[in-house]
Amino acid sequence: MRKVALFLLLNGLLAIGQGWQNEFDSPLSFKCPAGQSISSIKSQNSNHHEDRRWDFTCKPTNQPNAECFQSPYVNDFDKAFTFECPAQHAIAGMSSYHDNYYEDRRWQYYCCKVECTSGNPGKCQSTSYVNAFDEDFHWNVPPHSVLVGVESYHQNYQEDRRWNYKYCVKPCL
Repeated sequence: MRKVALFLLLNGLLAIGQGWQNEFDSPLSFKCPAGQSISSIKSQNSNHHEDRRWDFTCKPTNQPNAECFQSPYVNDFDKAFTFECPAQHAIAGMSSYHDNYYEDRRWQYYCCKVECTSGNPGKCQSTSYVNAFDEDFHWNVPPHSVLVGVESYHQNYQEDRRWNYKYCVKPCL
């Protein structure tokens, strides 16, 4: 009986860790707790819904009372975009909504000030695209770095986006 109870408990805990921040065709609104920024991004594609669901993890990167702001929408439907938080800021949240006519999302980003972030552009890098169209992905911000930017483009015949990310070394982590 104990083995069965332990098995059910572990399965329940694993299921909790597999949650998503949104459902397909539904709005997304995620912010890290105060004093943290995004440390990983996971996305699952659905060809049936022509949409993605998203999950994020966070890591401590700044003071709990850091100055933060939400960007306006950074893209129109079906359009490419590049977004970067201002110098000495990191991405600490994202929000979007999906439109079934365009089969695309409009995006906003939540940026928070991060002390010790290097202003030296040589200490920043961009990933190559982390996904192919219609492909799930899971990307981690490298150690001692913070996520500072996002670039994406949409392709209508795939009804999906490809993503790449910009991150900067934060020497005080």
